[in-house]
Amino acid sequence: MSRLLVPYYEHPTHRPAEWAAIVAAAPRLYGVILNPASGPGEAPDPAFAETAAQLRDAGGAPSGGVRLLGYTDTDYGRRPYADVVQDLTRHRDWYGTDGAFLDQVTAGHDQFRHYQRLAKAAWGLGCGTLVLNHGTTPHPSYARIADVLITFEGPWTTYRELPPRPWHGTPGVRLGHLVHGVPPGADVEAVARARGASVHCAVPGVGDHPWGTLPHTLEPVP
Repeated sequence: MSRLLVPYYEHPTHRPAEWAAIVAAAPRLYGVILNPASGPGEAPDPAFAETAAQLRDAGGAPSGGVRLLGYTDTDYGRRPYADVVQDLTRHRDWYGTDGAFLDQVTAGHDQFRHYQRLAKAAWGLGCGTLVLNHGTTPHPSYARIADVLITFEGPWTTYRELPPRPWHGTPGVRLGHLVHGVPPGADVEAVARARGASVHCAVPGVGDHPWGTLPHTLEPVP
């Protein structure tokens, strides 16, 4: 089963070799997060549309192409429902996404109904995979609406010292971890597995924009 979820927040015209490497690896990926402009943007981006088409044709997911997840910020429940749904619709219509990556999702139960409503909207738009990025362990109720719960996002120095955390939510839900500042040669697979992650991404990038780098295993050959 593919385990690698790729958030690569760079434009295809600026980083063509890196995007070509992602397309080439598509059959062995869990999914790719599309993020043209901290969301779908205000108008279709032809370069991203072309890259999305290449990813769909590359194979991987049971439907015949790699999972394409449209990035949408929810601002911890503060962003209006209609704005989030508009982003989901634009991702589907402009880039042919078949899933969603909701970022900055609350972990507490108090906002669960809001996210449940968003999940229903996503399903109505044809979303087959819903990833919620909490960045920490959320209330177990979120497992009822998500395919993947991102329960860690942070630096490798913190992650490698993180003790395994038991999960008592819905059986079958995948846990995902997003790790940055990872040095070459780090045994990410073993560390992620020991911490219960069945989906992960680990990149060398640091600072405010670590997701402008690729995992070492996907870096293009110079």
